[in-house]
Amino acid sequence: MLRQELRQSRSLQTVLNGHLVGCLIQARASHALASAAQRNVPRLIDSTKYNKVARRNEATRANVDILKAQQKSQDAAVDTSKNADLTPEQQQKIDRDDEDIVKSALGTGDEGSKPAKKPKKEAKKLTLWEKVKKEAAHYRDGTKLLGFEIKVSFKLALKMAAGHELSRREWRQLKRTVQDLVRLVPFSAFVLVPFAELLLPVALKIFPNMLPSTYEGAKAKEAKSQKLTTTREGVSVFLRKTIQESGLPISTTTRQREEFIEFFKKVRTSGEAPSRDDIASVCRIFKDDLTLDNLSRPQLVAMCRYMNLGTFGTDALLRYNVRHKMTQIKRDDKAIAYEGVTTLSVPELHSACQSRGIRTQGVSPGHLRDELKQWLDLRLKHRVPSTLLILSNAFSYGHKDSTPESRWDALVATLSGLPEELYHEAELEVSNLEGAATNKQRLDVLREQADLIEEEAEQEKSSGSTTKVQDREDLDRMDDPEPLEEKPEAEGLKAQK
Repeated sequence: MLRQELRQSRSLQTVLNGHLVGCLIQARASHALASAAQRNVPRLIDSTKYNKVARRNEATRANVDILKAQQKSQDAAVDTSKNADLTPEQQQKIDRDDEDIVKSALGTGDEGSKPAKKPKKEAKKLTLWEKVKKEAAHYRDGTKLLGFEIKVSFKLALKMAAGHELSRREWRQLKRTVQDLVRLVPFSAFVLVPFAELLLPVALKIFPNMLPSTYEGAKAKEAKSQKLTTTREGVSVFLRKTIQESGLPISTTTRQREEFIEFFKKVRTSGEAPSRDDIASVCRIFKDDLTLDNLSRPQLVAMCRYMNLGTFGTDALLRYNVRHKMTQIKRDDKAIAYEGVTTLSVPELHSACQSRGIRTQGVSPGHLRDELKQWLDLRLKHRVPSTLLILSNAFSYGHKDSTPESRWDALVATLSGLPEELYHEAELEVSNLEGAATNKQRLDVLREQADLIEEEAEQEKSSGSTTKVQDREDLDRMDDPEPLEEKPEAEGLKAQK
């Protein structure tokens, strides 16, 4: 009984749909005839046909109203019978059958319920002439930008020559313009020499940094950033493996070195977590120059790769490059602490964090400011050497969750993986301060340093270099004996203090 009523309702619905379609067609025809009659356009349809169509439309509308009323009454009767006679399982089955019938009638299967995905608009391929125009516009804008930078930097150079001190932002602008002008010298040779511009793409492929920064596109910058991130992740894995494989010897021959020895006992044997004061005091022993002079070549190469420096050359050249970069970072630390972290724009914040080995991809500006404040707090307040901070950043680069506690844990892990020669020399310095150094201890350290000197001499001899690297810069002299004073209005390290 119920099935028959459902079939009748579906047949009525089909008839109703047919009448509606007919009404629409006839209404459009009558509208067209009426508009043609108003414009006095001659038609081949007489007025009698027009009247017949109008009467037929009125009759159809009346039939449609009657069918709608019948359909409503039948739907109400069907719903009542469903609720009265059917069990819930039977009702669900009938509903599923109805849905299948509707889907089959509409010509849709299981995919019909899902909204149709809009086809993706294919990127319009540029023609050769459009590509040429786009590149020409890019280099034209780059030339304008370079000219404006030269104009601004010339005023800054006059200001510096007059004896005025430049701010951090002004100094970075002047430095960037000078670097672009130096890069412009080999770049201009391709313009002056006839047909040399044909080799320009090959030269840029081999030497990507030859192009001034004003001519660099967004894709090239993104590719460099992605490449640096991948390199730093690999260096982080390498340093963690090095720390796991290396170990520091523990000896307890002198009571005056109890604090120094006790720290490494906690780190290497007992597994007890040292306090922050203990970590900071031991880190201050491993000064920048002491650490750099005793790092092994694999660690030096890894550190240069992490800091986006060249990895070719002898150990002395690598140490010189790292030491020069550290000098710039230390000066920048003081400038940022004096002016305040909040004064940095987002691009300046990214550049400052990237130069210090802090992850920048996928990190919010607020989190980057917190990371930079932690760096300045460790560098200027706790006076942790910047070399150890760079190594600790490399150690924890793969970890997404960066907290102050994780920063201190990374420092502990870095200290536990330092080379044996560095540990012995630091131990000797502590003993000299305490007046407990023995001649045997001095002799052992001297032999280790002599071996390192011989290795460097062999490297210079095998490389065929006739000029020696004058690496005489003292990083430790740049650290002030007192904490850095801040501007009253600058935030600097107030949040950390």
